[in-house]
Amino acid sequence: MRTHILLGFLAVPLLTAQPIPRAEHPQPQFQREQWQTLNGPWEFEFDDGDRGLAEDWATAARKFSRQIVVPFAFETKLSGIGDTSFHPVVWYRRSFEIPAAWKGRRVLLHFGAVDYHAMVWVNGRMAGEHEGGSTPFRFDITPHLKTGANTVTVRAWDPPEDRAIPRGKQYWEPKSRGIFYTRTTGIWQPVWLEAAGESYLDSLRIDSDISGAVTFDTRVARAKKDLTLAFTVRDGETVVATGSSSGVRESKYLAAAARVGSPKLWQLNRPALYDVTLELRDGTQVLDRVQTYFGFRKIAIENGRFYLNNRPVYLKFVLDQGYWPESLLTPPSDDAIKFDIEKTLEMGFNGARKHQKLEDPRFLYWADKMGFLVSSEMANAYLYDEQYAFRFMREWKESVLRDINHPSVVMWVPINESWGVPNLRDPRQQAHLRALYHATKSLDPTRPVVTNDGWENLEVTDLFAVHDYVATGAGLLARWQSIEVKPGAALPSHSRGYLIPGYEYNGAPLYLSEFGGIAYIPAGVKVPESAWGYAGVEPNQEAALKRLRGLYEAIAKSPFIGICYTQITDVEQEINGLLTYDRKPKFDPKAIKELNDMLR
Repeated sequence: MRTHILLGFLAVPLLTAQPIPRAEHPQPQFQREQWQTLNGPWEFEFDDGDRGLAEDWATAARKFSRQIVVPFAFETKLSGIGDTSFHPVVWYRRSFEIPAAWKGRRVLLHFGAVDYHAMVWVNGRMAGEHEGGSTPFRFDITPHLKTGANTVTVRAWDPPEDRAIPRGKQYWEPKSRGIFYTRTTGIWQPVWLEAAGESYLDSLRIDSDISGAVTFDTRVARAKKDLTLAFTVRDGETVVATGSSSGVRESKYLAAAARVGSPKLWQLNRPALYDVTLELRDGTQVLDRVQTYFGFRKIAIENGRFYLNNRPVYLKFVLDQGYWPESLLTPPSDDAIKFDIEKTLEMGFNGARKHQKLEDPRFLYWADKMGFLVSSEMANAYLYDEQYAFRFMREWKESVLRDINHPSVVMWVPINESWGVPNLRDPRQQAHLRALYHATKSLDPTRPVVTNDGWENLEVTDLFAVHDYVATGAGLLARWQSIEVKPGAALPSHSRGYLIPGYEYNGAPLYLSEFGGIAYIPAGVKVPESAWGYAGVEPNQEAALKRLRGLYEAIAKSPFIGICYTQITDVEQEINGLLTYDRKPKFDPKAIKELNDMLR
């Protein structure tokens, strides 16, 4: 992939000697040549009295007393603040200039994610607002710009104790505990500017088939008549397809189709990717140009198995919470993202279940590049009401559309362990689960959907994902070895029940999507006093490996089509990781790979 980076100067006076964090393009699947990062130092202020709107902090007249390093949340060390106490309302401000080369172009202001509700002003004028802590948004700020220095101001609101807001593993009490971790407030993914055309590409959907057919469906902003969509597909430096939209369609929606002869397939560890240049044209004039990529691959559930490109694959996933000690939910660097995937592959896993987090798009980019499977999961809420249902459905659909073009994403998981739907005897909450399944299928019929990962399932789920933290292999084998994978078959007992009362097992393939959680503290590693593990903490490495080996031996004799081991790293007080929180291996990676190699 080609990367074109145009960095604007930082108008904030302090910390300019420091390198700009996360300076790579934040979204490689939709990348324009002319862009400018806004990561780095911003002015910052806590607004604990929520006075900012009434006092018009959106104007530059009110000076902020702190500085923060974006895209890191104020709770993190890398932000330069590291305050983990409650601050529900925070403000940001920084200056920027538009390069002279952008004259006559539309300027788009992008936010990767702001938790939870964001209001944005440019030069004191409202540019827009967005609700949803995990999904991206952007504003066309062209009407608000002026010559010379411009100012962007952001107000973020995230009430930490509201459990009806989708927040994933962020704890709603002051100090993290158990499976819940330190909160993330405000800007936590990159911020950047892009230059686009007077009419420009607003969104892209890529559908490909392993036969070599591919279509590009786009929506156009500020559309006018007689626009065309042109494409060039490359395999490395070789052009393998060109063409443009045809037929009479509204200019707001433009589509083009191509066929690549003898297509190379995107496969595990051998991920063929094709680069694409898309151009929005008005006659011979190019109004907008976007770089993207795709892979030819097919996902299917057939004959009780998971298939990739018509070949059965055993899913060997690891649970990945996506936290770092110095930056929490925000990856500290692009290299840190690559490192986690490399270590996971080294241990013989072929994918990750990104748990309770819509991961940074750069993670999915590297998964695409490295032939690594991803189970995509939404950050859940914990309480159900009508406002929750509306919020969650909207943000879940936004998350699916953000990541739908990634070949590495092979399944969707909207709900984990009934979070957000705690009373599934309630017909409304059952209907919400069912609606999530069908809404996901309406957006993407090509991938399996796990409706409620863990337990309390109903009749609609493509994989029957179960959680079982039984301590020993003998216990696991006793529960699962004799289970029949067919509609109506009996399932083992569970404290919450693997089925909602009144429903029968639909016969979907069994997927052990959480197990293990074996805790062990290597010599010299400091952990919190509250450190814990499922079924206690093993005294040494030998004991931990012995228990893990017993579980794998039982799984090899059980009817699962895949597993997800809990988990890749320790996180704060939860020490169930194969790596420590600072990414030091607890075990020889070869020993873990030998266990994964048992599962075929």
